[in-house]
Amino acid sequence: MNRVRTWWEGSPRRWSGSTLWTLFWLSMLVYQPIFDDRNRPLQFVVAAAVALLFVPLYLAVELRDGPVRRWGPAATTVLAVLAVPFNSGASVLLVYAAGFAGSYLPRRAATRWCAGLTVLLGVIVLFSPIPFPYRILAYAPSLVLIWVIGLITIEAAESERETRFRSARIEQAATLSERERIARDLHDLLGQTLTGIVVRSQLAQRLVPADAAAGVAEMVEVERAARAALAEVRATVSGWRFVEFDDELAAARGALQAAGVELVVTRDPGVTLVPTTETALALALREAVTNVVRHAHARTCTVSLRHVGGRVELEVVDDGVGGGAVEGNGLTGMRERVADLGGELRRRTSGGDRTGGTALTVAVPEVVVT
Repeated sequence: MNRVRTWWEGSPRRWSGSTLWTLFWLSMLVYQPIFDDRNRPLQFVVAAAVALLFVPLYLAVELRDGPVRRWGPAATTVLAVLAVPFNSGASVLLVYAAGFAGSYLPRRAATRWCAGLTVLLGVIVLFSPIPFPYRILAYAPSLVLIWVIGLITIEAAESERETRFRSARIEQAATLSERERIARDLHDLLGQTLTGIVVRSQLAQRLVPADAAAGVAEMVEVERAARAALAEVRATVSGWRFVEFDDELAAARGALQAAGVELVVTRDPGVTLVPTTETALALALREAVTNVVRHAHARTCTVSLRHVGGRVELEVVDDGVGGGAVEGNGLTGMRERVADLGGELRRRTSGGDRTGGTALTVAVPEVVVT
């Protein structure tokens, strides 16, 4: 009993009405014995033997995946050929063979099986001892059903394969999208944090000979930043991460101060942000400040958050160099994140030529802000 239960629990279909109701067509095995009194006991014995042999085969093909499905049409056809000379109702097995072929074989092979079964049934009709017109009544239903059932199962199997293919494509696209999100978020959060750790570590090295206490204080900040980065990495991988703009602004101030850059903040007090938009703008600020610390060699960095018409704009401007440099992965990821909110990112030089500083503007519709 335990072995049967284990087999059954591994079945991909289990017991279902759509699986079992088709066994009703085995009732065709009793038609000839009822209306033909020749060798009636033998006909009933053949009908019972066919049912006893075919039902387990049918359940094995329908409920279990594996080699039995590939051999199902052939085994059913052989059983039909052996039984039909004694009971014409066994021709219904050819319909089951067509159904197996349509369900579990490639489309072209299944079509060939239906054609072959039709030819085989034609040969059976030709040599059948049943007199006309009863011979036609005995075999015509099977002849029609071979193609009806065959084509229905072929189309159903093709539709199922297409559905599985589309599902696989959707799953693949979702996986790639999630990978891109994680890669983008890791770049955004680690870029500034690691840059800040490097800058503060260098500052601590310079401070220790002259002021050990100040050097220790800087290393405390390095430890705090590293722990915060570790927490954010865990949150990013799990997909649950919210970054507050004010926290990011405070982190930006510390990173810029350590790099010797003055931060000037201008913020419209009427701007309120929903979590998704606040996270996107906070990460945009992080990437912009990271670029200032790394590349700008600036003296001043100005951050502005304000209403402009029906939009909310975040602007980060520095007075350094590098405004004409080629965009990297960080800005590309920032554009994608902002575009998901229906916004846009603009980058220009803040000076009069390509050697000036950088002005970065992120604009999002007000409808996604509040």
